[in-house]
Amino acid sequence: MSLSAQDFAYMAPTTIDETITALGEAASTGARCQVLAGGTDLLVQLRSADPDPRTILDIKAVPETNRVGISDKGVFIGSAVSAATITHHEGLKAILPGLVESVYLIGSTQIQGRATLVGNLCNASPAGDTIPALIANQASCDIRGSNGARSLPVEEFVVGVQSNALEAGEFVVGVRMPHPGARTADAYLRFIPRTEMDIAVAGAGVSITLDEAGVCTAARVAIGAVAPTALVVPAAADALIGSRLEEASVAAAGRACTAASRPISDKRGTADYRRKVVAVLCERAIAAAAKRAAG
Repeated sequence: MSLSAQDFAYMAPTTIDETITALGEAASTGARCQVLAGGTDLLVQLRSADPDPRTILDIKAVPETNRVGISDKGVFIGSAVSAATITHHEGLKAILPGLVESVYLIGSTQIQGRATLVGNLCNASPAGDTIPALIANQASCDIRGSNGARSLPVEEFVVGVQSNALEAGEFVVGVRMPHPGARTADAYLRFIPRTEMDIAVAGAGVSITLDEAGVCTAARVAIGAVAPTALVVPAAADALIGSRLEEASVAAAGRACTAASRPISDKRGTADYRRKVVAVLCERAIAAAAKRAAG
């Protein structure tokens, strides 16, 4: 579809192939084409920072993007699945409560009726709450495009402030995670200046696996809002694995998060403050995840 300098266009494909074709045609001609899943970020950008003409490609009618799948092999959440659907999904709440907690923090109740987990990921805000939670759960992006399909870990998908690794002609069908299994649980915590409806000053997502004796056999820690992108902190996980999550081990994990942080100072908090807060959030998220894993 050819657009003039003043044109907008709207398309609503009903299959993955139709979506790829539309994106591929735009990429081949140099035309601008942007995917709409929930639209809660896109529409705000259109009204303010980025009002230039483009084709809006609404993927909500593509069945695969609306699917939530849970099996022994793993979990799939489609890119058009709303935050409200996730926060009310009993299966997801049972096995990934930390991820669901992070999704619940997206905007207001009204916003959650439209906003999507994958949209929050693709927007790639350093303070995006769902991104550390996805990383903690080893999530990967199911990406499709004219050159085929590829899978990319979430920690590699976000490459900078509001910048992701999608190439021209590609879109995210959904995210996949391994099934957490027995005695594995996650948690996500953030700190905000207000009681609600704010963006994180710092955030921490944690996944913990315990054996029957209470020893941590696997761990994954991710932090957000303290660097240009959310970060995996292997040193924090290393501090926990092999321990019974004693105070010293948990404190070491918190210090590792502080050391990994590269925060800025702004009106919402200084860099030093963010470094301290992220350690506290990590320690508290470990405690919450461990309690769930043991329970």
